[in-house]
Amino acid sequence: MSSSTALSTFLGRRRRRPAERPVWAERPTWAGQGFKFLVMVAMTVAVGYPFLLALGTSLATKAELAANGGYVLLPAHPTLEAYEVVLAGGVVTRAALVSVGVTVVGTALSLLCTVCLAYGMSRPGTYAGKPLLLIVVGTFLFTPGIIPNYLVAQELGLLDTYGAMVVPIMLNAFNVIVVRAFFQSIPEELHEAARLDGAGDLTVMLRIVLPLSKAVIAVVGMYYAVTYWNSFFNAVLYINDPDKLPLQVVLRSYVLQGDTFNAKALGVTVLPASTSLSMAVLILAVLPIVAVYPFLQKYFAKGVLTGAVKA
Repeated sequence: MSSSTALSTFLGRRRRRPAERPVWAERPTWAGQGFKFLVMVAMTVAVGYPFLLALGTSLATKAELAANGGYVLLPAHPTLEAYEVVLAGGVVTRAALVSVGVTVVGTALSLLCTVCLAYGMSRPGTYAGKPLLLIVVGTFLFTPGIIPNYLVAQELGLLDTYGAMVVPIMLNAFNVIVVRAFFQSIPEELHEAARLDGAGDLTVMLRIVLPLSKAVIAVVGMYYAVTYWNSFFNAVLYINDPDKLPLQVVLRSYVLQGDTFNAKALGVTVLPASTSLSMAVLILAVLPIVAVYPFLQKYFAKGVLTGAVKA
């Protein structure tokens, strides 16, 4: 090999190296890895410490709480007395059942409406598809206030009903756009092949589109479930019957507003420490989302990134 050939080969390798190994794919240094480790440790402590403190306080006895100023991180004699009282069938149990029902029904209805609307807008030639898309996008810019929402709910007869906690937030424009973009990324050849076999729009959506869209549906379903589970403003605004209040409203009244627990309302005669009861309600309110999220985590990156590539 001549010197000119070797030089050109070497220069060609030097020119191709940036394309083969981008900046973010460079071999990490010890300093960079150490910095990332410290950041992750700090984030873990910032998120995990309050949760562990609430969990430890909910399991502590009255004597331990009095000796440690009201909060205990690692109780020496943990007890489930606070959880037994909270789950004894009183107001907290009823509120938890309301939250579970609203979350399950609301998430199912939201997914149904979101998938149907997104699939209709993703298909070319849909009647009034572009005007409908502009209307959906316009909701990002023009959001109604509290008074218009209340008047609409009043006209629809939703006041003091469970529907008031579902209907006003049943459809999210961002989720519709993400699902629509995901549906548009599915190859058109699959639709054409199904058409040749005599399949209609409903069959194509149920047997081809939805099985290929498990990731984005799982992500959107998780978003809707978290929204319904954590929602309390609609209940405060539309619900007057205390028996229909969800768990988040009960948690807000006990933890933030400082309301005292009522032994009769909780269905017991002797109450544990109020701080333990408050932390027990807090853990029960957080636990469902924390328990479900790890099973859907693998879908998040794929569903969000794939659905957001094409708009």
